[in-house]
Amino acid sequence: MISVPSPVCPPQRTARMPQPRMMLVVTGDDFGYCPRRNQGIVECFQAGGISNVSLLVNASAAKEAADLAKRHDIPIGLHANLSEGVPVCQSLQQVSTLINQRGVFQGKMGFRQALERGQLSMKQVELELRAQVRLFRELTGQLPHHMDGHQHVHVLPEVREVFAQVMSDLRIPYTRVPMEAGLHSCPWLPAHLQRFYTQVEKDATDSIPVFTRYGIRWPDVYLGLTTMGQNMSVPNLQRALSHALASWPSGTTSSSASSCNQPVITGELMVHPGYPSHPQVGGCGEGPDDFSQSADRQHELSMLRDPSLLALYSQKSVQLCAFKDL
Repeated sequence: MISVPSPVCPPQRTARMPQPRMMLVVTGDDFGYCPRRNQGIVECFQAGGISNVSLLVNASAAKEAADLAKRHDIPIGLHANLSEGVPVCQSLQQVSTLINQRGVFQGKMGFRQALERGQLSMKQVELELRAQVRLFRELTGQLPHHMDGHQHVHVLPEVREVFAQVMSDLRIPYTRVPMEAGLHSCPWLPAHLQRFYTQVEKDATDSIPVFTRYGIRWPDVYLGLTTMGQNMSVPNLQRALSHALASWPSGTTSSSASSCNQPVITGELMVHPGYPSHPQVGGCGEGPDDFSQSADRQHELSMLRDPSLLALYSQKSVQLCAFKDL
């Protein structure tokens, strides 16, 4: 818990709203994956459970998602995808290092294995990323204010350099750096997830100098690895928030704050709300995956709309916002 010093400023004639302790972007990932995902994300936004979405432009319901974001004024960014489904760039759809013999991306682990073997063309990675930004602009009428990677591919070696270059060239200001405080004290996480998340954290740490060099920004703290699917609960979210607040040194902040107020920490909580996909409906060209068809998405949707979670935000002085508000 961060201690808050007593204010030393003189009384003001006009009452001012108290400064939030944390400005938290709650990002609903995989927008566009299927109509039921879209429905759940919109309902979650309307209920105040999320404040931002990340769009998969190569997903089957991407156009519907972009239209819903416009209709409901939902802040939207790009969930750049190099690991699931079909490439957006037409020249990469027949023969490229990014796809397998079935003509689709090589998967979360397949992409990483091909990268380790030196089999991926970074020029083709760049072509695909730029094509996805172009399609995002066609669908939404704007450039994304933030851009992250589906299955965290944006922090992988070599890829992060290309990712940062594209963001810098197109003046996309914000990304995600998935380093979660308290990650290594979660006994409920199975060993394979602990190993994967530990590698994601290492890759994210190694990305910081690259993103810094290109002038890319990200929130002060990140949450979401330890609270995915059935692991999402109000106690687990409270624990993750407490770790995040405690991890950030008191008195330092990336956001401007009046000397009369406590410093404001910025954060991002990654979430995946929705309703289970119908079999064979959705996905990015291969149909929906198991996670999408499971009850995990709906469980997250229920948790994010839980009144006790919204009360927790108020108790912790957490204010939900979008990347454009940071």
